[in-house]
Parts: sequence; C-alpha cells; structure tokens
Amino acid sequence: MAGLINEEDLATVRERSRIEDVVSSYVTLRRAGAGSLTGLCPFHEEKTPSFHVNPARGFYHCFGCGEGGDVIAFVQKINNVGFTEAVEFLADRVGVQLRYADGGGNRPEPGLRLRVLEANRAAAEYFVEQLSAADGLPGRRFLDGRGFDKAAAEQFGIGYAPLGGRDLNAHLKGRGFTEAELVKAGLIREAGWDFFQGRVLWPIRDAGGSVLGFGARKIFDDDRMPAKYLNTPETIVYKKSNVLYGLDLARVNIAKKRQAVIVEGYTDVMACHLSGVDTAVASCGTAFGDDHAKLLQRLLGTGDVSGGEVVFTFDGDAAGQAAALKVFKGDQNFLAQTYVAVEPSGLDPCDLRMQQGDAALRELVGRRVPLYQFVMRNILEGYDLERVDGRLGALRAAAPLVSSVRDESLVLGYVRELSKWLGMDPDEVRREVKLTVSRRPRPAAVRPEQEEALIPEPAPGLPVPDPRDRRLEAERGTLRLIVRAPEVFPADWNGLVADDFSHPTYRALFEAVLAAADGPEQWTARIVAARPDPVLEQLIVTLAVEPVLREPTEAYAREYAARLRLQLLSARIAELKSRLQRTNPLDDQVAYNKMFATLVGMESQRRDLLAEATAT
Repeated sequence: MAGLINEEDLATVRERSRIEDVVSSYVTLRRAGAGSLTGLCPFHEEKTPSFHVNPARGFYHCFGCGEGGDVIAFVQKINNVGFTEAVEFLADRVGVQLRYADGGGNRPEPGLRLRVLEANRAAAEYFVEQLSAADGLPGRRFLDGRGFDKAAAEQFGIGYAPLGGRDLNAHLKGRGFTEAELVKAGLIREAGWDFFQGRVLWPIRDAGGSVLGFGARKIFDDDRMPAKYLNTPETIVYKKSNVLYGLDLARVNIAKKRQAVIVEGYTDVMACHLSGVDTAVASCGTAFGDDHAKLLQRLLGTGDVSGGEVVFTFDGDAAGQAAALKVFKGDQNFLAQTYVAVEPSGLDPCDLRMQQGDAALRELVGRRVPLYQFVMRNILEGYDLERVDGRLGALRAAAPLVSSVRDESLVLGYVRELSKWLGMDPDEVRREVKLTVSRRPRPAAVRPEQEEALIPEPAPGLPVPDPRDRRLEAERGTLRLIVRAPEVFPADWNGLVADDFSHPTYRALFEAVLAAADGPEQWTARIVAARPDPVLEQLIVTLAVEPVLREPTEAYAREYAARLRLQLLSARIAELKSRLQRTNPLDDQVAYNKMFATLVGMESQRRDLLAEATAT
C-alpha cells in the first residue's frame, strides 16, 4: 500500500487543479457577480441555484445544504472516495506523477486511471448501440421478459455484448485505445478476446456517473462461461468491495431521504427505482461489507450508518435468514436503524414487481422490521418456548447475538426485549449475556475488572460526553462559548432552550446556565453552584480551557446558536420526511397533507437558520 503523498506533489496538484474546471465537469456554472460562479448543487435537489464556486480562493459552498470545501473535498464528495483517491484522480487529470513516502514509491503509469474511465465510457456507449441493433434482439427479449421496456433500458444504460468475440476490441482500437489499456480496463482478455460476449450488460457507475465497470447476465444456454453473472475483473478503478450498482441514480435520493435500500441484483435495483423506491442499490459480485457501508455513510452525512435507514431485502426462506445473520455478524456497524424487508412468498423485488405491481414493492420496503428482531426471532423459532429447557436453550443461543451489538447503549433495551419474548426475568437474561461476554476472548486493552462495562448498568449520574463526537460538536461549541464568553450572548441566550441539546449532560449544563444566579462570584463558579455535580464541574473546567475557533463576538454567538438549532431542526425534518414516505397520500390524504404543510414550514425555518449560521 502506498504511503503518504509527497507534500510537494500534493501542493502541485492543488495548484494545477482549477476548481472551476473540475466542478464544471459535474455542474453547469454561470457568472454570479465579481469573482463568483453559481449553479445547481450536485449534492441535493434544488430548482434555484445556491451552489457557489470562488475560483480566486479555490473553494465551493452550497448555501442550501451547507456542503463546502476545496477542490479535493469536492472530488471526495462527488465521487464518494477518500482523500488519497481524490488526489490521485486530480493528479491524473492535470498530469502530475505522485511520489509516496514510507516506501510507497512512484505510482506506475500516470494517466492510466483516466484512460480506463474513458475506455469504459466508450464501451458503455458501444454496448448501448448493440442492444438496439439487429444482433441485440436476444438481449431485448430478455429485458422484455423481466418487465423492462426500451425506456427503462435507456434510463439505466443497459447494453448488449455481441457474440463475435473481438467486436469491442476492434471498435475501441479504432477509437485510439491500445490493447494494453483495454486489458488493464478489464474489457479485453490477454489473448485479445472481448471479456464480455453474448450477454446483457449493466454499466456500474460511481456517484459522479463515471463508468467503473460492467455487470453481465447470461442469456444463452450454450454460453461458454458457466456463471450466470459475470463482472468486470478488479482494475485500477473497479474494486467490487467499493462499488454499489445504482449509486449514481440513488445518490441524491439517499442523501435527501436518509435511506438506502440494499437489494441483491441489477434487475432488482431497476425494479425498485421504476416502482418509486429510488434509494435502492446493490453490491456487485460480492456480499455487502464494510467498504460498502462507508460509501453509504458519506451519503447519509454522518459518521455511521445510524444517521438514517439502511434497509436490506432478504427472502423469508433459510437462505434469506442465513444472509441476514451474516449481515448482522459482519464487521460493519450494526445499529437500531438497520432494517430488513422480507417477502414471505420468496419473490425477489424484480419478480414481485412483475407479479404484483409497483405498489407491492413499495409496501415491501414499508413493512421493514429492525434487523435485530428478524434475526432474533429466527433463532427463537428453533426452540420450544413452552418448555423450561427450551427457553433456557433459546436464551443461550440468543445471548451471543445480544452481546455482539456494537452500540452499547442499545444492549439494555435488547435484554429487556429478549426477556419479554422468552417470558423470563430480565435479570436472568442479563446474567446470561454477561456470561457470554466473559467467555469471549478479551481485547488486550480490556482488563478483567472492566468486563462489567461491556454490559452497561443504568448510570446513576450524568454520562461524560465524548469531546470527539462530531455529531455533538455544535452543542459542545455553543456551551464552550457560553462558559468562556457569556457577555457575547443576550439575556435570552439567542433563543436557545434546554431541549436544543440532545446529550443529557450538555442539556443539564445549559439548565445550570439558565439557573445560575447573579453575584460577585466568577461566572463558572455560579454555574457550578446552580447544579452541583462532579461530571458537570469537570465539564465546565474543560470547556473553560478549550480554545474557541474565532474571537468571541455577538455575531459568532448568533452563528453558533443557529447551528445548534439547525441541527435539531434538520433531524426533525428528516424524521418527518421518513413518515411522509411511509404514508400513502391516497389512503390517508388528511394526515399526509397535514404533515406536508408542517414540512413546508419547517423547511422555511431551516433556511432562515442556515442564513444565520453562515452569516459570518
């Protein structure tokens, strides 16, 4: 693995990568006054341009969704890649050969990444043309048999690879590509044969729309390749553990609705989008894993998948149960917002749409249940819960599942829920879960006396907030400013109330601020006196010495208060949008209209707060 990018090379990439040129590849920019360009934001849906680019400073900012940064940050966001990958992308674009520290050496073949992407784009166009040609009739028949017409094929860019064996090779060489480049793109085999022959193809794109590779479906019985599905081999741009089919179509909707639906195949993604489930994606040739979760995390806008809903679709049979258990036990974070949508008849989303229509597919997602419940119930069904030994066996089988939950704050709730299902005393269930933890090999950093903390007891006092939790940065920053410079706030603390703080300790501290009496003592001492508590006292001391980002001013205080209120409001908007999505406007028109009107008002309030939060 390459090491750190050489600082000089990084500076050269930044200098040569004009932000207006890079952004223009994705956004139509127009002049908007001196030194500014504007266009429709690529990160959220809007009709009035609020996305601004400042070429002189090299930054972009959207006043609608708050996204902003330099050219590297833009590439990271638009392509859903990390910092190194974004720099490499730009280096190829501007012709810089990167050097790496820590023995990483020079990157071979500068510019290869862009040439592979160009070859993939040309191949995708060729395959689309072949689907419409006379030889593409078998491909069109296959799509028609799956319920997809010409418009659907065009929407998803579906193509057809001819049976000839060297047709694509000859076509792309005629476009100026070398055979070595085509081999490295995974389009041609070493012997010169086309990688895909006689198959229907789906282009697999990144979030920015660049074609990374292809997925191909067998349609002829005498196909020499036995695999039903064949994917592009690993290339410089195509890593199956890092791509999701349909991400280019679902990206904006996932971010807007804070929901991602994970299905198993290309036709399932198509069926979902055509039925109105426009947040559907699928892994390509591999199971959904940690790297896929990271892609979704960036789109959901949070540090973990819990920021929204991640809905997996499984069959109700044994294979579906095994798949659900595999997802649950995987290394990616499991949290309460992970769901499973089960079709009892065993139909996959594509077949469900064909047999029962678009509404059935929307209802499938609407019936989602927490993944934990699905897996737990399947475990318990294997035991006779009417017998004492059956309940004990079920408890011992389920305890490892509960103890494997990564979010410790959820464990106590799951213990109580399991005890209800089993009809057993919660303390007995808790003891068994603790025994499961004690049997598990301990990490080196965990001492025996710390094991009890793995199954948390209800805290008698206030919990210590994590200063590194970025989700709580606005709360901590506001309180830091209040503790250090109360004079920049008006008497009503810029309209803040205790409920604006989601963390119980931060809320308690603000309540102490509201209750602090006037007097000759120092401000921090008066806060401590308002609510004596060792956790609060330590927090106040910490905040008093933490640096503020700028010189405290009244404008800065208003900005921080607006950011805090905006954060809470955004969460409420997301929750309301989720409820709207689950409500059928035809069946419950009154409730739907009422919620929609509320949403309009909240969005207006959000715009006002956003203006305050970015005023300085």
